[in-house]
Amino acid sequence: LSVVQVARMTEDQARETFRAIRWAATDGEPVCPRCDCAAVYAYASRPIFKCKACHHQFSVTSGTIFASRKLPVRDYLLAIAIFVNAVKGISALQLGRDLDVQYRTAFVLAHKLREAMAAEQDDMILSGEVEVDGAYFGGYVKPENRKEDRKDRRFKENQSGKRRVVVVMREREGRTLPFVFRSEDQSVPTIRERVASGTTVYADEAAGWDELHAAYDTKRINHSISFSDDGACTNQAESFFSRLRRAEIGQHHHISGRYLAAYAKEMAWREDHRRRPNGTLFLLTVAAAAAHPVSRMWKGYWQRTPAARG
Repeated sequence: LSVVQVARMTEDQARETFRAIRWAATDGEPVCPRCDCAAVYAYASRPIFKCKACHHQFSVTSGTIFASRKLPVRDYLLAIAIFVNAVKGISALQLGRDLDVQYRTAFVLAHKLREAMAAEQDDMILSGEVEVDGAYFGGYVKPENRKEDRKDRRFKENQSGKRRVVVVMREREGRTLPFVFRSEDQSVPTIRERVASGTTVYADEAAGWDELHAAYDTKRINHSISFSDDGACTNQAESFFSRLRRAEIGQHHHISGRYLAAYAKEMAWREDHRRRPNGTLFLLTVAAAAAHPVSRMWKGYWQRTPAARG
């Protein structure tokens, strides 16, 4: 994939590309998003279609996460090309500058792409050999200037309360599932839901993972002694956290706890598809965006009150 190739597309070429990916099962022939009828005719005066069965009028992006769009289709394809090419993610500020749109437009667009990419993780169940680990993000408390005024930030009363832990379940040579909790031990019920019985689970020495012994063949590694011992390690989980840390430090600089799960799922998607060429990543993301319904969270995000946005 070359970003230049996408940028040089005409709007008609961009529509044809999106159309071919969205309706690949019918060789690019449009299908009504309301009743799934294939009997459709195109308007000559406008780039829209009309269903012969239910008379619903729709465009190439109707019913997708890009529904009610205001930008040209080419700009959405260009945004996807830029987004997937960024190995450590891309900030909304940089994406907005590349697309020549406002920061708020780029912010919502990037989160729509994250939501579409993460949809494949919704019903995923892991099995085989699964590594489990947690890492804390956010809630930084700046120390006082003078030493005598500083407080021990390890105590709860001296923390901000915004600190969250990302718990990841990762198959060896397989898929990655991240979730966000306030503490590691709160993740055990979710692990038991998303990891199949009979799985061998690898975890570190944290006390929160003691409950896993009751449900799985659990092998532990004490990191104060070694990072790997006879196959027991959490190196694949640590690889995911490394990518997420690089995204936070190098691109976003700060990730709000409200959106931490979205960024974690994006990095899980990137980690799972890291060895695929960027052209394949582009096609996968366009297909995910075309198959994903209208976002209930991000549609009209900036038109809501600040309290509604959280």
